[in-house]
Amino acid sequence: MERKECIAMLLAGGQGSRLRRLTKNLAKPAVPFGGKYRIIDFSLSNCINSGIDTVGILTQYKPLVLNSYIGSGSAWDLQCGMENGGATILPPYVRENGGEWYKGTAHAIYQNFNFIEKYDPKYVLVLSGDHVYKMDYSRMLQNHKEKQADVSISVVEVEWDEAPRFGIMNTDKNDKIIDFEEKPQIPKSNLASMGVYIFNWDILKEYLKKDVSDANSANDFGKNVIPRMLKEDLEMCAYHFEGYWRDVGTVESYWEASMDMLEDTEFLNFFSSGWNIYSASIAQPPQYIAPDVHIERALVSDGCLVNGDLEHSILFPDVYIGKGSSIKDSIIMSGARIGQGVVIRKAIIGENVVVGNNSVIASQDQITVVGEEEKVLSNSQIGTVLRNEGIDDTTKTVAGLSG
Repeated sequence: MERKECIAMLLAGGQGSRLRRLTKNLAKPAVPFGGKYRIIDFSLSNCINSGIDTVGILTQYKPLVLNSYIGSGSAWDLQCGMENGGATILPPYVRENGGEWYKGTAHAIYQNFNFIEKYDPKYVLVLSGDHVYKMDYSRMLQNHKEKQADVSISVVEVEWDEAPRFGIMNTDKNDKIIDFEEKPQIPKSNLASMGVYIFNWDILKEYLKKDVSDANSANDFGKNVIPRMLKEDLEMCAYHFEGYWRDVGTVESYWEASMDMLEDTEFLNFFSSGWNIYSASIAQPPQYIAPDVHIERALVSDGCLVNGDLEHSILFPDVYIGKGSSIKDSIIMSGARIGQGVVIRKAIIGENVVVGNNSVIASQDQITVVGEEEKVLSNSQIGTVLRNEGIDDTTKTVAGLSG
């Protein structure tokens, strides 16, 4: 088999508990995003656009939807089983001496030594499957070579109040990493790891062996492997990323990134720059917009029937909006059925949800999430309803919600 200079290992087994009802039945990378995509589409598309045609996809938590979605990998031109690469799904598996779940990010890579060694790469690109961004990994790899680095970590500046959510690092004037802290309570900088790493494979495999033999290790890159590399003075380089990037690991960040699609110039340029984001989308008939319906700054996908008003919102395919309904600042996922006279504000409505007539789903201070397949009974009120929308005020409630 032809040797690969660089292959990608995409970590896609996250439970995504902070996304609450959105990950009740599927892994975080499989969560729908942006009207026609799933979150994992961004990392997979980045790979093929960057010239990386060999991707191991490490799955674990509720992988059925994700595995089915990836299928043969043909949607991203990463056909599984192609002679010299493609996309390969890599779940935990049983060995002669037993099997175990992936304990952490580093352990997941360690468990797939045989897959990596098959391609005998010089470099291994390790990615997360739950970020929304466009990135040319080939530029990062070129920088890695020029710096003669052992490890490169892509970094981006984040808001200071967001910094405790990330791995934070300090660098010298030459971008050499001199300090790294995983999710510090009091960060020393706001330079955050994007969860995109390039390792020299011959070095990485030795450190993975050290890590797995350490009984006290959590087998995690951020908590264990990278700090050990830093302590032992490896050549570690920060690669500064410029462009739109969002970790969509919480309901709030997921909603914000979705709203960015409607108004953020940087995000909109994302889709007009010739860098295709591919997806395994299902063909739908054209959308239908009823007469006298007001639509403003909205994304309406194929197969939607819209009989109500829509403002600053995203409709996934095959959504029905009843007459007299009003939706604002919200995300309505595929197959949802919204009845007549419904008011929805700042909410995420999951796949195949049914909302009964004259119901109100709205909240002033937080994002209301209705999980997939749930039913909202007619005349229900969910959330803290806004007075200034002309709706009767209610207290926060989940009355009228059924699975």
